[in-house]
Amino acid sequence: MQQVYLDNAATTRVRPSVIDKMQETLSLQYGNPSSTHAFGRPAKTSIERARKSIAKTLNAHPSEIIFTSGGTEADNMILRGAVRDLGVKTIITSRVEHHAVLHTVEELAKDYSINIEYVDLDQSGSPDLEHLERLLKFNDATTLISLMHINNEIGNMIDIDAVCRLAKEYGALMHSDTVQSIGHYHWDVQKTPVDFMTAAAHKFHGPKGIGFAYIRKNSRLNPLIFGGAQERGLRAGTEPLHNIVGLEEAFVLAYEKLEEEHRYIEGLKNYFIDKLKKEIPDATFNGACSDPEKSTYTIANVCLPFNEQQSLILLFHLDLKGIACSKGSACQSGSDQGSHVLNEILPEEELKKPSLRFSFSIYNTKEEIDYVIGVLKEFASN
Repeated sequence: MQQVYLDNAATTRVRPSVIDKMQETLSLQYGNPSSTHAFGRPAKTSIERARKSIAKTLNAHPSEIIFTSGGTEADNMILRGAVRDLGVKTIITSRVEHHAVLHTVEELAKDYSINIEYVDLDQSGSPDLEHLERLLKFNDATTLISLMHINNEIGNMIDIDAVCRLAKEYGALMHSDTVQSIGHYHWDVQKTPVDFMTAAAHKFHGPKGIGFAYIRKNSRLNPLIFGGAQERGLRAGTEPLHNIVGLEEAFVLAYEKLEEEHRYIEGLKNYFIDKLKKEIPDATFNGACSDPEKSTYTIANVCLPFNEQQSLILLFHLDLKGIACSKGSACQSGSDQGSHVLNEILPEEELKKPSLRFSFSIYNTKEEIDYVIGVLKEFASN
């Protein structure tokens, strides 16, 4: 049976050279990076090399890169630190953020009685920047904006430069969950003056369990995890050297090959959209994912014209056919609540139909897309 993996927004296949680097590190560099002897020093050097490599690509300072277990921990570190340490009294976010942000700000509202404001969404599900400006204009409390650069379910991409300009104009701090963005788009934190960003290696062909927070210098954040002085004192615990080395290798390769791989993946997505429109013309696209100017090149979220009975077995059927995609984000597996993103942007009638997220990578082919759409077309006719 053919196996087709189109769930790359959930996680990606690890590049072979990343695996090789990690295996080499596990075999040869087993010293504790905090040890000062001859076994620990090379491990510490490898970590700092990775930090410098990432910082150089982002036009950041190495001290601004803090390694974490992934995007969720990094989001928690930043949001909790902003309230606890920086005196943030208002957080402006949207209702289509990743739950790593939404659930964290909900808990912060309970724990610290801060004010949470939700920016309105436009017709495609992107934050309305005019409403964002109004929220900033009529708020005199210390404020943090938290808006993701690329939505992990529908692929919408916000104008991050415009949001940063508004934050600067009104004296607000700016945090962006950039987990779907880092490794896929160029970043220059001097030109795009975001205060905080987050990344996860497994979204750009690196290992799971490792990511980083970008925290602008002199932010005055304190640790979320206590116990040691690792990571500039911001994250205690012995560093997972093999994962950091894997992150570095995946990150460097992502940016070395960015233009070439962007063109290839964008071609696959466009091919998918064109073929789906031809074979299942009543299918529609959620959010702005069919607009290349307003969405990422890696994600297509499709509402399919299937009846209720078909909807109940669609994902099971695709799985039996060897096709991996997603009904929502992978973080919602097992939930019967449906997608909180689609619940915000789709009318009731559309919510009754099945919506699927297909996400693409360098390891996919047009032949795989032909197979997937053939399976969907056959399913539609039954």
